[in-house]
Amino acid sequence: MNGWSEAAIDELVSTLKEYLKEEVPVVTQISRKEQNPFLVLIGTLLSLRTKDETTDGAMKRLMEKARTPEEILALPLEEIERLIYPVGFYRVKARTLKETAAVILNDYHGIVPDSLDELLKIKGVGRKTANLVLNEGYGKLGICVDTHVHRISNRLGLVASKKPLETEKALEKVLPLEYWIVYNTLLVAFGQKICKPVSPLCSVCPLTSMCPKRGVTTHR
Repeated sequence: MNGWSEAAIDELVSTLKEYLKEEVPVVTQISRKEQNPFLVLIGTLLSLRTKDETTDGAMKRLMEKARTPEEILALPLEEIERLIYPVGFYRVKARTLKETAAVILNDYHGIVPDSLDELLKIKGVGRKTANLVLNEGYGKLGICVDTHVHRISNRLGLVASKKPLETEKALEKVLPLEYWIVYNTLLVAFGQKICKPVSPLCSVCPLTSMCPKRGVTTHR
């Protein structure tokens, strides 16, 4: 047992919702505004190892030129590179966008698949990306575990895991179903603002009274 009751998890989620209010990750913003699984997938691929503000700018520039698999394929690779720069690994990601668009168009008739197994067949799509597309693109249940979710869940003592897949499976056992989708949204925003990888801002953290700070050696 991890010591977290359902009531305590309710308090955790409600506290984060109140504290973060409208601060949501860029992929969630895309989902709410566009309601388009393909754009959610593209935004997720661009966001890997990239700050949200950089991803946001890249997506806005890209969407002015292309919003469908057909339009992505029609753009020259060099133009995609220019539009998405300076996202991390922008040249690699530009090729990935082209390849992904071709797979969606040729293998799935232009529709992003809505199952985990099918999404994982697409080159460059891992469990984190697949679950986020299911969550934000289709509103389907799944726990998306990125670096923030993995780190913070362990610090809170909700899980004791070493790998993201272990975290995902452990969270499935402790999180009520109603929080499976929102959990990633909250923890990504929280990780960017407060619970940082190095020296988290524990002195101003709204969760400090309920957090055992596992693995935290230095904090502010």
